[in-house]
Order: sequence, then C-alpha cells, then structure tokens
Amino acid sequence: MKKIFNIFAISATVMLSSCATVFTGTKQTINFKTDPPAADIEVDGLKVGVTPMDVTLKKGFTGQTVSFKLNGYETKSFQPTTTFNPVTVLNVIGLLGFPIDAATGAMMKYDPKVYEFKLEPKK
Repeated sequence: MKKIFNIFAISATVMLSSCATVFTGTKQTINFKTDPPAADIEVDGLKVGVTPMDVTLKKGFTGQTVSFKLNGYETKSFQPTTTFNPVTVLNVIGLLGFPIDAATGAMMKYDPKVYEFKLEPKK
C-alpha cells in the first residue's frame, strides 16, 4: 500500500509541477546603472534604491515600469525586455505546468540582465 502511495505521489508531483516556476522562480534580479550615478530608482512608482544597484523584479509578459530620477536631469522611464524562458519547455511532462508558469510570470525572463542609461540634463 505504501509503495502504491509513493508512486502516486511522485507521479502527481511530476504531472502537476510547473518547471519554470520551480526552477527559475517568479522574480529576477536586474542590474541598473546610470550616468551620472546616484539616480533614484522607482519600480511601478515605488522608490527601491539608488543607482548603481541590483533590483529584483517580478517576471511577466510585460516588464515592470522602472524610472530613474535625478535632480537637474530628465526622468527616464522604461519597461525592461522580457523573453520566453526556455525552461518552460520542460512542462511537456506536466498537465498544468504551462498555465501555472503563465499565471506566475515564470514563463518569461528578463534579457538583458544589465541596463545602463545616460541621463539627459533638463533644458
């Protein structure tokens, strides 16, 4: 009986797992640099630090909005590029893997992982 339960538990885990969510997670760390340095970094309107800095962003089909603000310079806002996460392909053995990875954002990843911006002086 215990052997049957173990086989069932392992089979259910494999069939219902979402590979990208498990192996790469739902967040990714990106490095931001500005010229000049010491610009405030905001993610979706919330200040998270000052450049240069590694920032952890939620994954998804569209990147979170990142802004750089520095006195005397124009504010720079953008959404980092997201691309398909190839680890998602491992879901061919699972039933619910693709929908779970899509719902959690793990189906996508940020690429590149380093961004450098030259801030323009205000006119």
